[in-house]
Amino acid sequence: MKKKAFALAALGLISATAAQAQSSVTIYGLIDTGVTYMSNVKKAGVNENGSRFGIDSGISSSSRIGFRGTEDLGGGLKALFVLENGFNGDTGGMGSSGVLFDRKSVVGLSGGFGTVTVGRQADYLDDIGSKYTSAQTFGSNSQKGAHANNIDRTSTGRNDNSVRFDTANLSGFTGSLYYAFGEVAGKTSAGQGFGIGGNYANGPFGIGAAYFQTKLSANAAPYSAGDTNLKTFTIGTSYQFGPAKLYGAWSQGKRPTAANQTSRLASVGAARKANIFDIGVDYALSQNLHLLGSVIHSRMDFNRVAGSTFSTSGKTTQFNLGVDYFLSKRTDVYAMWSNLRAQDVVNPGVVNNAADFGAWDDSTQNVLRVGLRHKF
Repeated sequence: MKKKAFALAALGLISATAAQAQSSVTIYGLIDTGVTYMSNVKKAGVNENGSRFGIDSGISSSSRIGFRGTEDLGGGLKALFVLENGFNGDTGGMGSSGVLFDRKSVVGLSGGFGTVTVGRQADYLDDIGSKYTSAQTFGSNSQKGAHANNIDRTSTGRNDNSVRFDTANLSGFTGSLYYAFGEVAGKTSAGQGFGIGGNYANGPFGIGAAYFQTKLSANAAPYSAGDTNLKTFTIGTSYQFGPAKLYGAWSQGKRPTAANQTSRLASVGAARKANIFDIGVDYALSQNLHLLGSVIHSRMDFNRVAGSTFSTSGKTTQFNLGVDYFLSKRTDVYAMWSNLRAQDVVNPGVVNNAADFGAWDDSTQNVLRVGLRHKF
């Protein structure tokens, strides 16, 4: 009897160990902090510009800490979750006030069919941006303003209450479908968003495209809840020529509900329509040392009141140069210079969202950043 009990206990221990071996939880993250100099930043409370010098977090990549896990359910099916928090490495504060897992919070299933995730997450334009725009070399926080305040969502646009389906890799092709619930009683279309995208990769060549659309969640005269307020798409490509990776993308974003602008210089975030061209190169001098360069040019149209003599269009051009040295696979140091020029619009600033560190007028801004990035 004792032998039988011992055998059952041992069998239970082995089963528990096997079950544990079929599940995994990983803690991961990234800290990116450095020194930043900016010219022509709007002074608080006055219509003047001044220089800014300080220590910033997320200069090239947003600092973050995350938890991801999987459980093998058998038959090739797995359960998964991802919880990712953005934080400020220079202060220790949260990246988004009041939102713990602001970057990602999903649960889902994956298998031979692909992956389905539910929760707070980005659509496929984020994937396109990380492959074919300056976000991959200079960071998404360094191109939002130049991309008309991220109208194309290539510097990440997230939605709560969303469902995303990604196909398995089909001979180099991957596709994605995305839907965000508006959760407005009596008006299913209010606040909803949906997107579609795909990418093809074959050796040194890659090409991809994505589209996203959202609708108003509440009335905003003269528009009503459920009216389309953003339509945007991006197509991009890249090719690895030996040590040099060339990339380029074209985006177009439209805001049918954009308000009339009354100021002489409009804000890029108020554009009715924007066309964005982003080209760049990542040249590996050695395995550890990379030279970086890119140009981002945006042309924007604005709504004006009848009879206005102010320009109905404007443009920005941003030049980026950088050097990135990898001390290891997980740690690198970098130096980057950006020059952002504006015409007939307020200069939105190089870093973060438009106007976070922008000028009060159309003055040219220069930004120099030296930083340290560590992944774990």
